Amino acid sequence: MTPVPREEWHFDTRHLGRSVLVFDELDSTNDQASRLREQPVSEGAAVIALHQTAGRGRFGRVWRSRRGAALLLSVAFHPPTELRRPSVLTAWAAVAVAEAVERLTALDPVIKWPNDLLVNGRKICGILIEQGVATIVGIGLNLNQTREEFDDAGLPLAASLASLSGMTVELKIAAESVLRSLDDEYHALLADRSSVEEKWRSRSGLLDREVDVECSDGSRLAGRLVRQTFDELELEIASGGRVHLPPEAVEHVSLRRS
Repeated sequence: MTPVPREEWHFDTRHLGRSVLVFDELDSTNDQASRLREQPVSEGAAVIALHQTAGRGRFGRVWRSRRGAALLLSVAFHPPTELRRPSVLTAWAAVAVAEAVERLTALDPVIKWPNDLLVNGRKICGILIEQGVATIVGIGLNLNQTREEFDDAGLPLAASLASLSGMTVELKIAAESVLRSLDDEYHALLADRSSVEEKWRSRSGLLDREVDVECSDGSRLAGRLVRQTFDELELEIASGGRVHLPPEAVEHVSLRRS
């Protein structure tokens, strides 16, 4: 049976989120967003679910939350070829959500490579980019779960905006803030990627720090990160040599523990 939205919201954005379909329940907002190409909806349409039965993160990890307690959002769009890179799109989305969270709550999220947002070391958001006929950006942002809910679920390193700020965050307000931020940062990315790139570097907190790098081929490196761009990571290793890596070849980058 084809899911039927409970309501539709409209925001006066430029590229993304002008039309937002809100569902009581979906298997996955990413899957539903990928189906939008079969329907007469505009570019950049968004999907929100109050509950997901098969939400997922990277590597097929399951994403679960109490009904209505998280912003479960996906946007379908068609970026130009030069931007259709998971590393660029994940960085863009992470910057945009972090900026929205800061406006909503005054919290200051950090980007954990490659696709999570943390506040005080606790995960508040995960991002999943999927490429097909359209590009889909999926966002799971914890809004109003309690500390007890995370503990009961065995998630001691997760948190919500409410549990960290003491503020209840209304779903539609959060959705509008995130979509406007995605739209603003996408507009900037189309014009000149340098501003988004700089925000990504700043919120990652890795540049000029001693880091551990896990590569996609399973190899590991350690050294000082001396360059971080959408095209290259440059690592100064203990021997004095330098290693250059494309972001797509890097699975994780973390600060080295002293």
